[in-house]
Amino acid sequence: MAIDERARHELFGRLEHVLGAEHAVTLMEHLPPVGWADVATKHDLNTLRQEMVAMKHEIIAMMRAELANALTTQTRTIMFAMLGALTSMAALVFAAARLSTG
Repeated sequence: MAIDERARHELFGRLEHVLGAEHAVTLMEHLPPVGWADVATKHDLNTLRQEMVAMKHEIIAMMRAELANALTTQTRTIMFAMLGALTSMAALVFAAARLSTG
């Protein structure tokens, strides 16, 4: 049986008559404002939990991919910088060796 506003109003009137206005308001505030069909069930919460877990895994996968990309870029930059520095040092050593012998 669906509870409509008319039935809620009649219930409030009866509660007000039996319990008094203050207690009737308190009791009515503890009832759901809409039908029970709109209240979340355990199934709804389990579905939400599964969606949240899936979302967490997607976020972790995206973060790992970004981290791997950033580390790859950083490693390449460092390796090319080191190669350039090593090449420059080797050229300086050979130039100094030529100057000292010649």
